[in-house]
Amino acid sequence: MLKKIPLVILIFYCLSNCQPPRETGHPNIIYILADDLGYGDLSCLNPDSKIATPNLDLLADQGMTFTDAHSPSSVCSPTRYGILTGRYAWRTELKKSVLWAWDGPLIEPNRKTVGALLQENGYSTACIGKWHLGWAWPTEDGASINENLPIGQHDVDLRYEFGKKVDFSVPIPGGPTTRGFDYYFGDDVPNFPPYAFIENDRLVDQPLMEKPRTMFGSPGPMVEGWQLDQVLPELTKKAVEYIKAEPGTGIFQKKIGQPFFLYFPLTAPHTPIAPALEFQGKSQAGAYGDYVQEVDWVVGQVFKALKESGQEQNTLVIFTSDNGSPARDGTKMSGPVNSVLQYNHHPSYIFRGMKADIWEGGHRVPFLARWPNHIPAGVTTDNLICLTDLMATLAGLLNVSLPQNAGEDSHNMLPVMLGKKNTDRLPVVHHSIQGMFAIRQGPWKFIEGIGSGGWSSEIADSTTPGQLYHLENDPGEQNNVYQSHPGIVLEMQILLDTFRHENQSVKIESEGSH
Repeated sequence: MLKKIPLVILIFYCLSNCQPPRETGHPNIIYILADDLGYGDLSCLNPDSKIATPNLDLLADQGMTFTDAHSPSSVCSPTRYGILTGRYAWRTELKKSVLWAWDGPLIEPNRKTVGALLQENGYSTACIGKWHLGWAWPTEDGASINENLPIGQHDVDLRYEFGKKVDFSVPIPGGPTTRGFDYYFGDDVPNFPPYAFIENDRLVDQPLMEKPRTMFGSPGPMVEGWQLDQVLPELTKKAVEYIKAEPGTGIFQKKIGQPFFLYFPLTAPHTPIAPALEFQGKSQAGAYGDYVQEVDWVVGQVFKALKESGQEQNTLVIFTSDNGSPARDGTKMSGPVNSVLQYNHHPSYIFRGMKADIWEGGHRVPFLARWPNHIPAGVTTDNLICLTDLMATLAGLLNVSLPQNAGEDSHNMLPVMLGKKNTDRLPVVHHSIQGMFAIRQGPWKFIEGIGSGGWSSEIADSTTPGQLYHLENDPGEQNNVYQSHPGIVLEMQILLDTFRHENQSVKIESEGSH
């Protein structure tokens, strides 16, 4: 026989545990991050693009297009760190390159992330897609790969041997659900082991076989039947399920009256270039172009899910890329192939260089934002922005202040998005795969070194110790005016040194602009 529970205790319990979160009135937020997509891949940005992007063109027509948007790094992991923390990744132990298979978490355990900020302000948060920011992989002997190999250092043989010790039967600490996300689903990195989907902190299936040598990617364990061309469709399916999920039901932990934040980092068009069958041969830019058209289809699926669930009007959608394109069709693990250029398609558009480079082609990225009745439709702006700006921009939307140890390199761009005013953003620091620095202020771009700092094989100009370009007059960075403007060089060198030696580059703002 059940004991009677005193009414006062029952009321107290319900008030503490049964109330739905208060309705915040804030919009849902979907942040779609393409992987290795070039500025010139979108037909709305490049009239000569050989790739059809009707859904991205629609996003541009219905929202705002930023033509001077930049990733903080010209490669993957550092940019993802910057997006989620509002802080440059070169302030961490990762001074160049990216995270490799089995590396530990790059985001520090106590660092505030965009996900945590939104959680604190009533949001349900989910990350679906490519993480590439490290995990604390559990092993049979308790060892960590970074005890013997520094984070970001590539050693295929050592990492392959370490993978044999990973215990896939237990939870994997240090992932997205410990860094501000209520829910995670993804394959971590499509060209690294384990070749398996992870849900929250566990593998969905056990990787009981070795990846075939004929399949693209680093060697290591794989789930039987793993198909590279089915990764992006599966991620899209899960994202659509999350968007359309009814609060209070299912696995996503969405509650009644609660807005959601979906961080949706795609696996395309990064290698392995693996467009699904229905997209193969559809573009005029080879398999790479086909894969970009699949990315455009993904955006269309997000639009469809929002419309069918009645959330289209109250959702802020942002689309961008983590860096420039390497312009390759994916026949090699690293380095440029440039095979896409044979189709007379230029993923970097008019800009010099490609992924990994310090030149504009490495870090100038497409950036589109739509929020009906808030962001003006069909507007183009040349305001300088950086992907690290998400943290401060969302703080502005929430009308909250960031603590001094959060978003140190993030600037609130919400007033620009809402069409209220332009802003003279403080300088942006760029960083290449080899750790070369550049700094952008107004029309000027100063590069601390010669050459590309990345993969481009152009012969470096050795007549000067650095590079200076006036991007308004020379967007293609063809005329190095380093010697003719020593005052500008000195000023920008001092500014770059100051930003590197201080803990932050942007004064923390608390603009309640929404």
